[in-house]
Amino acid sequence: MKWTTEQQQVIDLRNRNILVSAAAGSGKTAVLVERIIKKITDRNHPVDIDKLLVVTFTKDTAEDLRQRISAAISDSLAKNGENEFLARQISLLPSAKFSTIDSFYLSLVRENYAALGLSPSFRVADTGEAELIERETMERLIDNCYDNPESKICGGPDGFANLVDILVGGGSDRGLCDTM
Repeated sequence: MKWTTEQQQVIDLRNRNILVSAAAGSGKTAVLVERIIKKITDRNHPVDIDKLLVVTFTKDTAEDLRQRISAAISDSLAKNGENEFLARQISLLPSAKFSTIDSFYLSLVRENYAALGLSPSFRVADTGEAELIERETMERLIDNCYDNPESKICGGPDGFANLVDILVGGGSDRGLCDTM
């Protein structure tokens, strides 16, 4: 495949973490697959696939990367015959870290819950719970902005009331949570 200059830079860059950001259909997944294959098949400094962290935005992309890399390793193994290192990469692939950003951070929290002061039985709120918590938090913040004469937000309660009037008008803050 013919790579652009920027794509080739991403493929060849070593000894650092990278962030690949580009438009849909620009070849990000193909470039990442090539970069990973080059890293694990590097003759001088090969890297085991399970030592890499590959983080994407969607589960589908993470799984697509895993499948493409599996196919690329298998193709390379077929071309190179009895290559113990490549055979090892196939066996390590199930334990390789391909995940979404949110699942990666969730795994970090689960592994470090005690250091974070969390209960080991913590859980992630579902969408409905999160929306309720968000709404209640915004309402408490709004009440505090009106009630606390020490509030520095917009110059105190009177300044906050003026801001609310500008944002939602009509002398009511009913739509303020929605606006926020």
